[in-house]
Parts: sequence; C-alpha cells; structure tokens
Amino acid sequence: MSSLCPFAKGAIGVGSVCPMKSSEKSKESNSHNTSKQEKEEKNVEEKKIGAATIPAKCPFGYDSETFKLGPLSCMVCHALLYDSSKCMPCAHKFCKICISRFRDCPLCGADIEKIEADADLQATVDRFIDGHARIKRTQSNSDKGEETVAAQKKVIYEDVSMERGAFLVQQAMRAFRARNVESAKSRLDLCAEDIREQLKVTEDSQEFCSQLGAVLGMLGDCCRSMGDGDSAVKYYEESTEFLSKLPSKDLEVVHTLSVSLNKVGDLKYYAGELQSARSYYVRSLEVRRQAVKEHSNVSSQVIDLATSLAKVADVNRNLGEEKTAIEGFEEAVQCLQALKLDSAEAALEQKRCSVLNFLQSQLTENSSHVSSSPA
Repeated sequence: MSSLCPFAKGAIGVGSVCPMKSSEKSKESNSHNTSKQEKEEKNVEEKKIGAATIPAKCPFGYDSETFKLGPLSCMVCHALLYDSSKCMPCAHKFCKICISRFRDCPLCGADIEKIEADADLQATVDRFIDGHARIKRTQSNSDKGEETVAAQKKVIYEDVSMERGAFLVQQAMRAFRARNVESAKSRLDLCAEDIREQLKVTEDSQEFCSQLGAVLGMLGDCCRSMGDGDSAVKYYEESTEFLSKLPSKDLEVVHTLSVSLNKVGDLKYYAGELQSARSYYVRSLEVRRQAVKEHSNVSSQVIDLATSLAKVADVNRNLGEEKTAIEGFEEAVQCLQALKLDSAEAALEQKRCSVLNFLQSQLTENSSHVSSSPA
C-alpha cells in the first residue's frame, strides 16, 4: 500500500488542531465575538444539513492533525478499533484480529483466557468515524428533502483540521502496516463511497478522480493481501480507469497508474495468464516511457521505466521470445547505467542497484542458456 495520502493536497493548513486543546478563556472570547446574525445563520445551516448540534471540539481527545492515539484506538495496530474485543479476565480492549495473535495481554501481561466481543464500544467507534472530521458530501445535502437529511443524522464537528477522506486513509494505512487488513479495507470502503458520492455532484472532478484512483489501488492491495485475487484485479482496473482520465503531467498520478497496471500484470503472471500479463505490463511501460519523455530529469521515473522494461522482458522470455527479452533487459540496463544520482538520493541509488543486479543476472542466465543449447 502506498505511503502517500491521496488527500495530502487538499489538507487544511498547518496549525489547525483539535479545539479540545484550546483554553476556556479562548472559548469565552470566541463566544463574545460571535454576532447575533452569525448565530442565526449557523442555526439555519444546521437545520438545512440536519446535523446534530455538537460542541466545536473532539469529545474523545483526538488531535485530528496528528491523529494521536486516543481511547478508541487499538494499542497493537494504532488505528481505530475494528471488531472491538476485550481479552478476559483483564478486560483490555483491542481489535479482534490484533489480539488474536497473543496469548498474553500486550498491555498488562495477563494470560488471555478468552476473547469477548464488545459491541457497545464498536458502536461508539463507528459513530466517532461517522462524525469526526469535515464531511464534504454534506455540502450537497441541501438539495435533498428534510426527511432524507434527518434520516442520515450526520454529526459534524465544527473545527477539525483534516477532512474525512484523509482521516480514513490514515487509519487504513496504520491498520494495513500492522497486518489488520480487514480494518484497513473497511476504512477504505467508506472513503471510496464518500468520493463516489462527490463525483456524482462534481461531474468527474480531477481532484476526486485522482483520490478515488489512489484509494481503489489501496483496496486492491488489501484484497491481494487477503488472497482475493479476483477482487484485487477489479479494484486495480477501476483505479486505472479513473487515473487514465487525468493529465499525465502529475507524476504522482502517473506513478499510481503504472503501479496499478503492473499489479494486475503480476496477478495475471502468477496465475499463468502470460499473454494477459504482458498486455498490462506493456500499458504500464507506455505510461512510464511518456513520463520519462516529459520529465527526463526525474530519477525515479527512469528507475520506474527500467522496472517496466524488466517486467515486459521477463514475460517475453517465459513466452519463448528470447531475442525480444534480451533486447528489453539490455535497454533497461542502459537506462540505469546512464542514470547519475547525487548523495541526496541514497534510497534511489539502493533501488537502482537492486534493479540493475536483477537485470544483469537475467542477461547472464539467458547467455548461459543460449551457449548450452545445441547448434
């Protein structure tokens, strides 16, 4: 799963923190400064969106900019609780998947005699997720009937620094890193649903297409980790559908698009569908060739190009097209050998060397195979 948040560009400015941390003095000052007209407008707006009247603070003590751990977090995966459970007899609470890996409580060390579901706590977590952070989709609720709006009962905290999508993605990435894939997928499903609703209103906004493409790619990663290759392919293909609508000048979009194509190719490759795998690898290669033409001075794009060349060459070799495969490996080697990195690009240098070593080993293997073949 990508470590980049697709909502980073739309994040609220630095400095916004959970108003829970503001002083009572500040609250009193803000109260006196609020005019009668502003109060009336606020009341009208709340009636329009049907939102519950909630103080402008996070009641659970979360800082929405840094997402510090709070009372609704699992201390194992550091994400919000999913399938909340308590280990008995100590009653400490974790995600069910997280605590099921332990024999002793990770917090107190007590023997775990059994694990019990905590439905009430999970209901609180779900309400918290539903209401915490600015929910963009509520902006379109004014066009709906009052009964529909009231039925949704969306709770909005008035002053939160990151919007709902960034919040859900951050929680999903934490859970995924801790191998709580079901939790990650659940958060990403909510995020994708939100963006789809926005796209219905904004008519294929580039921003939302980019966000949805990235989130769908992450959902593909979740399904692949869960062993559901068919669903992973569907998510990756849908991801490429949205990302293909966007300008190729955005390098993040180009990278995410090419990676999604390669991941479908990988799944087809390991399923033995070599022709299909090659078609996806070639599409990714074309995207990366174009990126290098437009951004020849970006080292990461050159390494991506070499990686795609290697993938196409490898599948060609497995299809019996030795000459074409060797040409592809050699082109990739030339790209990497010509690439000069400075000291600030140490991580890229490590990746360059890794790909180069693989390519050279493949060329050596092909040479040995040709020399040992009968005349």
